[in-house]
Amino acid sequence: MDNTTANIEIKTYSRKERNNFLIGLMGQNMMYNVVGSCLMYFLQFTVLLPAMTVSTIFTVARIFDALNDPIMGTIVDRTRTKWGKCIPYLRIIPIPVMIISILCYVSFGFYGDGSKAMDVGLSLWAAFTYILWGMTYTVGDIPLWGVTSLMTESEKDRNKLLTAARIVAAIGGGAVMLSMQSMALGLGGTLTNLLHVSDMEGEKYGFLITAVIISVVGTALFLFAGFGVKEHVASTTKKTSLKENVSIIAHNKPYVQLLVSGVLGSTKTIIAIVAMTLVTYYYASKDALLAMVYLVLLGGGFFIGQFVLMGVTGTLNKRFSKKTLYNWSNILSVIPYLAIFGAYELDPHHLNSAGWLVVCFVLFFVAGGSNGITTVLQSQMIADCVNYEEYKSGRRPDALFFSGQTFLVKLQNGLATIFCGIAYTVVHFSDTRVAEVNAFISAGGVPRLSTEYSSFMMILFFVISIPPAIGCLLTVIPTWKYALDDKEHARILDVLVKMRAKIEEITAQGVVEYDRQAIIESIENGTEYVVDVPTNAEALEVDAPALENEVEIDDAKSDDTKADDTKSDDID
Repeated sequence: MDNTTANIEIKTYSRKERNNFLIGLMGQNMMYNVVGSCLMYFLQFTVLLPAMTVSTIFTVARIFDALNDPIMGTIVDRTRTKWGKCIPYLRIIPIPVMIISILCYVSFGFYGDGSKAMDVGLSLWAAFTYILWGMTYTVGDIPLWGVTSLMTESEKDRNKLLTAARIVAAIGGGAVMLSMQSMALGLGGTLTNLLHVSDMEGEKYGFLITAVIISVVGTALFLFAGFGVKEHVASTTKKTSLKENVSIIAHNKPYVQLLVSGVLGSTKTIIAIVAMTLVTYYYASKDALLAMVYLVLLGGGFFIGQFVLMGVTGTLNKRFSKKTLYNWSNILSVIPYLAIFGAYELDPHHLNSAGWLVVCFVLFFVAGGSNGITTVLQSQMIADCVNYEEYKSGRRPDALFFSGQTFLVKLQNGLATIFCGIAYTVVHFSDTRVAEVNAFISAGGVPRLSTEYSSFMMILFFVISIPPAIGCLLTVIPTWKYALDDKEHARILDVLVKMRAKIEEITAQGVVEYDRQAIIESIENGTEYVVDVPTNAEALEVDAPALENEVEIDDAKSDDTKADDTKSDDID
């Protein structure tokens, strides 16, 4: 940044605003994982809906919801209020999301006795509530991420915020992922004894109560983002239609590369979808305390690796470009994923031993670390694309482009879910067979030691390793020749900061119309942009005819006065 830019006041967030945003983001991610990480397990392994039924519901809902994201992004970008374009949604949406999240675990009498594999009423209710939840969640998610590029003009502050945001989001979501199932199983066991109901009935109510507790806490935290954050970067005056936004996306090459990269890497999300099932059936045999221990040991390895590498991504970016870090973090993560399945193949029945737990912890740590780098860089690179679009066209599609981030999350989960459903169905790990395994566990059996259920255990390790490894390789194909390098983005941002300052300067002089492109060209060429401001001389020139008329009138009055004076002399 040169001296000219250094003398310009950079608008940015305060420490209090940053903290409020991060608290809100943590709460929002807690609410997300109440449904995003736990509902699928609840429907398939507690309520006992068939695997393909659950997978179809989730896939259709997520793809439908993903397609709505650009529409919501367009709505947010067209919003103009005294609070800005993102903040109003962050104040309104947390409570509706909380209510619907809880309703996802309520069945209004559709609970069976655990023996019915297919309950049409429950399936329809599950589909309705999940689709409604996804649509409502989107209304809050897009402006929550979109506001990050409106909180500051500083690339350094923005990258710091996005890095911290990804870490905090992982903490909030990870805490729920690691604890919710164990809480639900523990509460379920207690309710089973107190209410004298079946194990599965108690487990259902355990999940409902846990969902209520976490959703209420998450909502209270989420509201901090709506009432404690300000938008410091003014939205561009241009409002675009959905059709225009589709064109904007299509013509923003680096953004398209990121979207395609994310779609090709969809299978990387399988590990989050299957983790709970893997721990429950292979490691813990549905024991609540053991489930918590193994989730902390294995999931903790993944999350710790994620947090550590997220924290140092900024430092690494000083030495390596975003493109280089993004591509190679994906390529190197293939190794730990393949090694996880290799470990299972070497010792399929005893990966719960101390030695193997250490090995798996390290492998999950490395996989989580590479995922952490990719996650942070994706947000930063999307924000770069927003600046690139403003530079190119004058439009600033913050919400639209960050809707692509939520679009990717939903589409990735949808594709990964249907893949899991197919894999479970192939080995018959579904409905009646799940009920059989549950009964086996209730009778004191351990599935990982039984040859009867070895195919079930194998498929769990297969889906968390081989498909993610393939996804990591596919991810780098579109971004290998990424179109927006760091140096070019830094130059663009420097120009934008100067342009905004110049526009503020000339509008302060009362100028309404100006040529934005000409301002950019003058900045890049080192010349001064000349504003057509009316001068005093020009104002006099414009009013000359009126002045001439006034002079003529005055002369006429002067002549009349002289005539009157003459008459007065004659009388005297």
